[in-house]
Amino acid sequence: MSALLEIKDLHAYYGKSHVLHGVNLHVGKGEIVSLLGRNGVGRSTMVKSVMGQVDVTGTIEFKGSSVVGLPAFKIAHLGLGYVPENRDIFPTLTVEQNLLLGVKKGKTSRWSLADMYTMFPRLQERQHVQAGVLSGGEQQMLTLCRTLMGDPDLIMIDEPTEGLAPKIVDLVAEYLKALKERGISILLVEQKLAIALEISQRVYVMGHGMIVFEGTPDALRANQAIRKEWLEV
Repeated sequence: MSALLEIKDLHAYYGKSHVLHGVNLHVGKGEIVSLLGRNGVGRSTMVKSVMGQVDVTGTIEFKGSSVVGLPAFKIAHLGLGYVPENRDIFPTLTVEQNLLLGVKKGKTSRWSLADMYTMFPRLQERQHVQAGVLSGGEQQMLTLCRTLMGDPDLIMIDEPTEGLAPKIVDLVAEYLKALKERGISILLVEQKLAIALEISQRVYVMGHGMIVFEGTPDALRANQAIRKEWLEV
């Protein structure tokens, strides 16, 4: 499987603070890969590094070209979508206006408003409502769909189930599976082990800014030592 995203020997810094220590990771075409680990180990820093939001050294290649040093908007235009943990909706705009902001000028998208409303009927019901009054789950749906409207080839999603009710978590899992069926690659940053193991082809575990495990979900299920040291509370 050819790598869509290839990260080699990645080091990341916030000022003098050295957060990532030689991370190696790849995501293939049409693959769902999960990045697991406890809070504070560097997972969010890793995806922010890919989007050009953190000072880095090392190699980050997307579709065979280096994106190190590029501004975030240029990286997005290459086909890399990013759903941040804080959702970043525009609260005073309507649901539909938020979705339309995701469309890239001059690019024909595989996705339409109708697709978004089919996937999440609740958004259609709320399409003329200001996004700021949506529930947390509805805002998460909106952010996911707004990113899709830009027609990315790969989406990095940071903690999409954080703070959501179990029913909404199930909806998000179905959404991720639907994306894979449409050929979109996903790098999922997630704390909930069950959802990551259910939908991923491969998983990475991060600890202290380094990758401490790479393998299949079955291999992680079987590796009690890794789970106990790096994942379980």
